[in-house]
Amino acid sequence: MSDGTKYPEVIVQLTGIDGNTFVILGQCSKEAKRAGLSKAQVDEFMTEAMAGDYDHLLQTCNKYFDIN
Repeated sequence: MSDGTKYPEVIVQLTGIDGNTFVILGQCSKEAKRAGLSKAQVDEFMTEAMAGDYDHLLQTCNKYFDIN
């Protein structure tokens, strides 16, 4: 059963890392590339994630990836 996550195969560990916006974006981007997402898919995530405030960033991470 899917929870609506766009790329559930991309697992991003955010617990225990610096909560800085750039660190979060970097971690998500790194794991997305590692999981085989295309540059266009990563760019789509980055564009959406940066289109709002910090809460929007976190919501977008959860929308696209399996966040731990």
